[in-house]
Amino acid sequence: GATRDHAHVLIALQPDMTVAKAVQTLKANSSRWIAEHGIDFAWQEGYGAFSVSPDRVDAVRHYVLHQPEHHAKRSYEDEFTAMLKAAGMEFKQEEVFG
Repeated sequence: GATRDHAHVLIALQPDMTVAKAVQTLKANSSRWIAEHGIDFAWQEGYGAFSVSPDRVDAVRHYVLHQPEHHAKRSYEDEFTAMLKAAGMEFKQEEVFG
């Protein structure tokens, strides 16, 4: 699920696949495909990753597939900081969004 300024991706990783390697592979392959189609595009430097328990996968899938509706009510920045807070992560707003 994506909007004009970010994408949410729900993936299942094999035990030997790191999040960093998965993101690197996703960004590289999607960038190549986008460039082949003549689209001007660039990924941001960072990313956020959150684990999801198996019993929440369907709810998260629904959330990912309905991004435009979610962001009609809540900005990406508000959503992301809420997710960080819910995960108990300490952060500085200026370091997260530059």
